Amino acid sequence: MPTYKAPLRDVRFLMNDVLDYPAHFKTLSNGELADADTVDMILEGAADLCENVLAPLYQSGDDEGCHFDNGTVTTPKGYKEAYDQYVQGGWQGLSYPEEFGGQGLPMSLNLIKSEMMGTANWSFTMYPGLSAGCMNTILQFGTDEQKNTYMPNLTLGTWSGTMCLTEPQCGTDLGQVKTRAEPQADGTYKLFGTKIFISAGEHDLTENIIHIVLARLPDAPKGTKGISLFIVPKFFINEDGSVGERNPVFCGSIEHKMGIKASATAVLNFDGATGYLIGKVHEGLHAMFTFMNTARIGTAVEGVAHAELSFQGALPYAKERMSMRALSGKKDPEKVADAIIHHADVRRMLLTQKAVAEGGRAMIYHAAQLADKMTDNLLKGDQAGHDYWDDKLGFFTPILKGFLTELGLEASNLGIQVYGGHGYIKEWGMEQIVRDARISTLYEGTTGVQALDLLGRKVLLSSKGKVVRDYTAEILKFCSRHARNKQMRRFVWDLTKVCAQWNTLTIRLMLTARKDRDIVSSASVDYLMYSGYAMMAYFWAQMAAVALEKIENGGTEVPEFYQAKVQVAEFYFDRLLPRASGHAEALVSPSRTLTQLAPEHFSFDY
Repeated sequence: MPTYKAPLRDVRFLMNDVLDYPAHFKTLSNGELADADTVDMILEGAADLCENVLAPLYQSGDDEGCHFDNGTVTTPKGYKEAYDQYVQGGWQGLSYPEEFGGQGLPMSLNLIKSEMMGTANWSFTMYPGLSAGCMNTILQFGTDEQKNTYMPNLTLGTWSGTMCLTEPQCGTDLGQVKTRAEPQADGTYKLFGTKIFISAGEHDLTENIIHIVLARLPDAPKGTKGISLFIVPKFFINEDGSVGERNPVFCGSIEHKMGIKASATAVLNFDGATGYLIGKVHEGLHAMFTFMNTARIGTAVEGVAHAELSFQGALPYAKERMSMRALSGKKDPEKVADAIIHHADVRRMLLTQKAVAEGGRAMIYHAAQLADKMTDNLLKGDQAGHDYWDDKLGFFTPILKGFLTELGLEASNLGIQVYGGHGYIKEWGMEQIVRDARISTLYEGTTGVQALDLLGRKVLLSSKGKVVRDYTAEILKFCSRHARNKQMRRFVWDLTKVCAQWNTLTIRLMLTARKDRDIVSSASVDYLMYSGYAMMAYFWAQMAAVALEKIENGGTEVPEFYQAKVQVAEFYFDRLLPRASGHAEALVSPSRTLTQLAPEHFSFDY
């Protein structure tokens, strides 16, 4: 099975050389806490936790899965002990306010930690990961009493959190939510209903679980404008802060899933459970989007994580597996055949995995800087500043979530392909990565939902294309700075053409949508994928520019490290960026080819 090794050299290259995290931290009110020694200690500590505690449980957790017995859920062997080590290390509170027991460090460090954890063991990471969204929602919308009641133990990690949206009759269309909240004389509410697909909804890792629940009041208007948000603890909290009696919210079952089997996905029944309103009445969906945006970025991390883990599993095998001779001549003449890494098609697969993992990591780490600025303004009480950076991040979110999970799944499949028939066998561990990765394109909004959010809401409705014009202007400034560098010329030229095409496609869709409303839906996934390939190209060009400078002037790494960056960038521009052209051609095709076939004519067999 793959043996996870934290890619600290690549992490440090991005943080210190490409994205200049030290300078970024200086712009934050809590940035002085993230000095070089502290950051290095966090990276080394997270790597140790992931490599030696979480990764060894990855395959065994999948083999055993979670156990359900009359409402009680038990996680696989070793999970409780690993979670206790996680809590003792103070990892949950890394980026949360010191007043609640956290370390108050920038949010980006928490995300970088989560990427390592997710690559080592995604199922385990789901448990503390869901808590982060719960905590962010309470921090932004909770009252002082609610923050003081829930945040200390959530920050410590002795309590965990969930997000309860989906119901049997509705997933993405939350306007159909039926869970009802009945007001009580004491200002609380009684919740009745069923929620499904609740990750970490029930488990044995923490002494309490704090559910964030969407529900509808009796007088609520129909649709999404009539949904409110509630805090529903699994156990009531006594006046002294200790855990009290059980609140009537019970686990009816856990799902039997294709992957992430060590992560409990629960059906929760609210049988008159006491809830506490968070935020304003009928404005729960607005508050929940704070939770969902956090989760969507976390899901984008999953794409990177699975690409990285599959690459780490495939590379050693490709170096050791002997099969046939390379077409250009013997590479291992002393052996009966050459290692398969010498075959061009195997290199294509490995380079695709590497390009996705490292390019995706750069995209995520940049987004984390935007999240830092958004969170910093929130903590300072600057709502206008928060909203500005939230809008900036909002453009990235659907691209990161949709594009990186699609490519992460592709990279995971390539890992099996490198192994050939052995990849299909469970013992090697490669097929588990694919099974675990498959959910990433589905939850927190499918790729199609992310695509509609990007094209329909963010690009066309909200900004009339300005968000793309602004982003491509940033790319063109980069191109201008490097236009005279002969070694950068091919990257600059391709990026310039992409920027022009991206804006042209956006305008064309905007004009077409005036007459053909279906074009927004029919073009949206191709538009998202085009945007993803364009964005990743920009980040690979940035990495190439830094690497070339380090080759010339010296850096902290060996020259071969920087040369590899340039060569992978060349591979990306030659082999992966051309895919964008296919998406460009498809997205401007008339919507009628998708809509003209009558539903009853899709099949004539039944």
